[in-house]
Amino acid sequence: MEWTDQGLVLGVRLHGETSVVLELMTPARGRHLGLVRGGRSRRLAPVLQPGNSVAVTWRARLDEHLGLFTVEPLVSRAARLIGDPGTIFALQTLTGHLRLLAEREPHPALHSAVESVLDLVAATEHPQLLDLAAFIARFELVLLEELGYGLELSACAATGARDELAYVSPKSGRAVSRAGAVGYEDRLLPLAPFLTGGPSNGGPEELRDAFRLTGHFLARHVYRPRGLAEPVARREFIGQIDRLATLTA
Repeated sequence: MEWTDQGLVLGVRLHGETSVVLELMTPARGRHLGLVRGGRSRRLAPVLQPGNSVAVTWRARLDEHLGLFTVEPLVSRAARLIGDPGTIFALQTLTGHLRLLAEREPHPALHSAVESVLDLVAATEHPQLLDLAAFIARFELVLLEELGYGLELSACAATGARDELAYVSPKSGRAVSRAGAVGYEDRLLPLAPFLTGGPSNGGPEELRDAFRLTGHFLARHVYRPRGLAEPVARREFIGQIDRLATLTA
């Protein structure tokens, strides 16, 4: 068995004295693992950093085997991304999200979106964390959909209206309009307008609402059923946004 592709490095784990098991997100084969012999060497260790893109060839006797990767660098972003607490926590959050996907199931849109935003961040002298946070919140909505737990945010669950959608039911994951929510506002999750393509002031309060919404459904459908806690990187990234908001208030 053999194939060649390119992939985004999600992480590695040590294997023996000199090798690593590399975890990639590839466009055509999804999240894929393979052994890299000599992966801890001076030549390869800097290449196999989360956030970098590499060209790989995978070989194995049978498809279900772990297999071997041979690796060549394509795009090196890691050094730029880990230079700032905000961007490193964003990188860890995004790669952590991709690791929630089943192995060897392609999700080309998610792969492309993460590579594109990492390219943009790595090429920017002073990345805008609020813009990056808005991307991650929208990404989490798409991730929930790809995992089979998509929210219904196109119409009000109570009235059928498509305007003035301001809340989401924490039970059904369906949107609720302002009119439909009267008297129940405290039982619902605020819906940040930018998540549905509406007008946005780009402020931290909207971002807190967005992360509270996506975090609720990630915890309910993904983290808790798998016995996982909210990732530290996600919590720290949201904390960076809160601190930024305090400094600019």
